[in-house]
Amino acid sequence: MIPTPNQLFARFERGEIERDELQALMAMHARELIAEMEEDHQNPAAAWLETLLARRAMGKLVRRHGSRLIRDVLVALAEAEDFPPARYLWNAAHPDVPLHCFLRMRRAPVLRIAGIDAAAGCVSVIIEHGDPGRGRASRRLFVFRRDESWRLRPEAPEA
Repeated sequence: MIPTPNQLFARFERGEIERDELQALMAMHARELIAEMEEDHQNPAAAWLETLLARRAMGKLVRRHGSRLIRDVLVALAEAEDFPPARYLWNAAHPDVPLHCFLRMRRAPVLRIAGIDAAAGCVSVIIEHGDPGRGRASRRLFVFRRDESWRLRPEAPEA
């Protein structure tokens, strides 16, 4: 599997890969995005419905938790190890990208936020991802805690 764009940028900044390799790997990500845009062009009704469902779901989350927390959660998920949907969240920190763009309600592979519980610097998030069939998506619980710079970081498992 191709590393996420965030992982590629970090490897490049550490000097582990050259600019040519970074560009080649980023081109692979770009081709995936272009293929999805072509699918949307071929089936605009399905693309419109996907957008409506994502806007509706994100609107509910933003009303309950606020856009700042939702964006912080998406950024933390983008940095999560061993989480395949992180490749869709690489630019979640950019405030000019609408939040609903990060959800994939019916398009394979799905990425939905099933629940968020935030209390006292600790945030628990239930994510559904994978198979788009009803009840077939995997559920995963993430627990994040705010660090000294107020960024969400994965909570260390208790020993």
